[in-house]
Amino acid sequence: MDKVIIIGGGLSGLATAYFLQQQGVQSRLLEAAPQVGGNLLSIKENGFLRDAGPNSLMLKGQVVPALIESLQLQQEIVEANALAKRRYILNRKHQLVPLGPGVLFSGKLLSLRGRLRLLSEAFRGRGKSAEEESIAGFVRRRLGPEVLTWLVDPFVSGVFAGDPERLAVAATFPRLVKMEREHGSLFRAAVAGRKNPTKPRLVSFRNGLQALALRMAERLEGPLQCNTPVDLLQQHEDGTWEVFSQQQSWRSEKIILALPAHKAAALLATLQPTLAAELKAISYPAVTTLSLGFPRSSVAHPLDGFGMLIPRTMGLETLGVLFSSTLFPDRAAPEQVLMTAFIGGSQNPLRGRSDSDLLQTVLHEIRPILGIVGEPSFSRCQNWPEAIPQYELGHLARLERIAKMTRQIPGLYFRANWSDGVALGDCMEAAQQLSQKLAH
Repeated sequence: MDKVIIIGGGLSGLATAYFLQQQGVQSRLLEAAPQVGGNLLSIKENGFLRDAGPNSLMLKGQVVPALIESLQLQQEIVEANALAKRRYILNRKHQLVPLGPGVLFSGKLLSLRGRLRLLSEAFRGRGKSAEEESIAGFVRRRLGPEVLTWLVDPFVSGVFAGDPERLAVAATFPRLVKMEREHGSLFRAAVAGRKNPTKPRLVSFRNGLQALALRMAERLEGPLQCNTPVDLLQQHEDGTWEVFSQQQSWRSEKIILALPAHKAAALLATLQPTLAAELKAISYPAVTTLSLGFPRSSVAHPLDGFGMLIPRTMGLETLGVLFSSTLFPDRAAPEQVLMTAFIGGSQNPLRGRSDSDLLQTVLHEIRPILGIVGEPSFSRCQNWPEAIPQYELGHLARLERIAKMTRQIPGLYFRANWSDGVALGDCMEAAQQLSQKLAH
């Protein structure tokens, strides 16, 4: 009998298995796909290195840097180009405006009224609303409607594939709520934070982010089985679990579902229907990433930044474009550039549209913005039908209900990005916390 079985070999499952191993607990890891990593997918092709899922990792705190050191991946780290500090937003005149202090001193993005409203934030009192607040409601109240339209909405839609009117600020950006609660103002909190600045590093690896997942898999001592979709879970009277996959089965004292919420729900639908219903209610919009290569001479824009975001008010479908070959070295063939465009999200459901349609839509929209002439020299689409879990209004209450029900089920645990943050670093930190809990 196994001590722990982990179902799901994405980053959360791998990190949990690895941290458990560091605690002296061996686990069995089962993954349905042919390889581990989940949405960490790095592919070398035709002189391009593309990440079809997450494109970068923020190194901060202690857990993730220590993990990378223990995996002996330090020599594989590539630092983001210093230009990555520059991020562009498309304005109402279809011009790309670099974010920074200049936004406050020019009218290229915000009107005079919008800028004055933003600057007045420091003089506004703490919020007193007893009701749960959306990101949109919080930003309107503290920073004004223009900041929501031209700064926050493109960030939320481009990074989280979400709708700020539906996402809960306390669940998605708990730090903002804490800043207001402790300092009464986001500006005052930012000033206070400058007294003890931390400098996170934006990084990837020489062979892309999937190198992190692959190295963890290599270092696991317990059984790791790919091509092993789990068909059924059973809990026996003694509290132990049995996991069935095709013609195989395994027994374990503990089970960890490191799966998207809807997949965990499917496995628990018969055993725990109420719990399964709560999990199934977590929304995952579809997103498609398009890797686009062009001759450097075919793109007028210098691509001198992290990338660009497009406010939804502009009426375009493209969420944003990452300047991939600027961000990290050796991502494009000689005399070529590589971009990664994103389309879809909860504000623009894709509804099964073809790759060709999505490609032509993105090209039609970004050509005039970036000054692109001609067809791409390289293009690939990666569809993520359930891309990013949405921490919508009611999410924290739902998590409390899930946690309460789970405590009544001996040996059942969850570790996935529908809880405790969607960022890669958040997933790894939560995995360490769970491993410490199970090891003691």
